[in-house]
Amino acid sequence: MLRAYAEGRIYGQTYGDDPVQVVWLHGWGRSSADFAASAVSLARGGTSSVALDLPGFGSSPLPTSAGGAVEYARLLAPVLDEIGASPLVLVGHSFGGRVAAVLAAQHPAQVAGLVLCGAPLVRRESSSRSPRAYRAVRALHRLGLISEARMEAARQKYGSSDYRAARGVLRDVLVMSVNENIEDELARIGAPVILVWGDQDLDVPVTVAQRARVLMMRSSDVALDVLSNTGHLVPTERPDVLMATVQRLVARL
Repeated sequence: MLRAYAEGRIYGQTYGDDPVQVVWLHGWGRSSADFAASAVSLARGGTSSVALDLPGFGSSPLPTSAGGAVEYARLLAPVLDEIGASPLVLVGHSFGGRVAAVLAAQHPAQVAGLVLCGAPLVRRESSSRSPRAYRAVRALHRLGLISEARMEAARQKYGSSDYRAARGVLRDVLVMSVNENIEDELARIGAPVILVWGDQDLDVPVTVAQRARVLMMRSSDVALDVLSNTGHLVPTERPDVLMATVQRLVARL
């Protein structure tokens, strides 16, 4: 059942009839539907959950201002209280994993544990720069010598697929998220964490999970499960494994 939270600013799909124990947070450009298979199976086993549509995706309207994972965590913190009795297990994929990590760091009383998959928790080392042609167009645009239409054409030509697809405030959110550093938040997480990663994840490789695990020094329980023959979309590629992992963590807590 689709339910409104935060006075209609955020929507979520509910699964099960018992008090909610798990909240699912999807990745960039995705929706709560990614977790449907896992959530249905979890509910059959007696664990209720809510899969939220992050602001700007699925059924949830656009955010009124731009911000990265820290801003999205600020928007979601009161929703967790509205969903049910804390603490809750948060399951985050990709961008949703970043948001979940910030929530665990900044609102520890609300978060009992984390399951994170394919989340860009730390920035990848890169020596590449934007193409010279794009940098030239951008510089001319800043000087007012090139129109917004030509600038947008350059963005469409040289930007990532996510950047090209984003519009308005969501493009600003994406840029801020890419440049945001949440390593301090990772170091503050005290709840148990299970990192679930595909060994074929080309978007966020396993090395990111390994580096993040080291940074989560405050938590005494950080596990890394690497799934063979699995890519970036763990929630839809391996919903059975994700469900079993969440169920295992809920049972421990």
